Amino acid sequence: MMNIGVPKMSGFWYELKKNKALFLMLLPGALVLFLYNYLPMFGSIVAFKNFYFSDGNFIISLFKSEWVGLKNFEFLFRSPDAYTIIRNTLLYNLAFIFSCTVIAIAFAIMLNEIFSRKLAKFYQSAMFLPYFLSWIVFTYLVYAYISPDKGFINMTIFKFFGIPPVSWYNETRYWPLIIVLVNGWKWIGNNCIIYLASIMAIDQELYEAARIDGAGRWHQITHITLPQIMPVIIVMFLVFVGRIFNTDLGLFFLVPRNSGLLYPVTQTIDVYVYNTLIRMGDIGMSSAAALYQSVVGFITIVLANLAVKKIDPESSIF
Repeated sequence: MMNIGVPKMSGFWYELKKNKALFLMLLPGALVLFLYNYLPMFGSIVAFKNFYFSDGNFIISLFKSEWVGLKNFEFLFRSPDAYTIIRNTLLYNLAFIFSCTVIAIAFAIMLNEIFSRKLAKFYQSAMFLPYFLSWIVFTYLVYAYISPDKGFINMTIFKFFGIPPVSWYNETRYWPLIIVLVNGWKWIGNNCIIYLASIMAIDQELYEAARIDGAGRWHQITHITLPQIMPVIIVMFLVFVGRIFNTDLGLFFLVPRNSGLLYPVTQTIDVYVYNTLIRMGDIGMSSAAALYQSVVGFITIVLANLAVKKIDPESSIF
């Protein structure tokens, strides 16, 4: 007999009642995500105001500050250094994406080929260690190598071969390579572990079947390993693309020691905004630059995901 008059549960409420325990487990993480990622978005309005603190209260200051529209964004684009900082930001990030992806995958494949598990774990730990070091530590490590008067390269290697010492912090031509190498030094180990975990999850029967068919190690890597970890490579690529207009302030500010002579090759959007904020104290301008980076990053990752979706729908993240 049909229950007439009893409303039927909608899809969401039915799923909520059915998976109540799972939704309860999700709640703490969702709450943290809301508090730390979505609630602060309200503060983006600072980018459109001539912000100043009043009575030490952020909320009161926010409403009392003068609305200036897009004037804070004009500061970034009308600056004489606008082309340089945007060019540096984009080119360095493209170099980071390529170098960190290719080298990390290569190291992951090599680590997977090591038969001694103890030796493999030692190499993994050694490569992963730089990820935990702060940029301050890296700054002094780099300085120990390239210090003009006490650095290892000038005082040991160049001296041995009779090469004149180089004033590294005054020469712009060396720093694009130094920046890329230092970034790889810190991040490749972390990325390598992610790719290595993906490789270790591949079904070993695929390799056994390939060996039976006479495939060598190179053919196994190109026809089994790389295709199998391609979804992870795409996800990592999309994550990197989403931050293509962001740079690490520690890498570009601390490692070159904020040398003014190196600004043409080390100044990115983040460094430029930080230096200007320190000199002018304009919070609205810095907020405008951060909002610009976030919006452009969001658009970039959506476009990149659409491109991936057209090529391979199963590899897209949304």
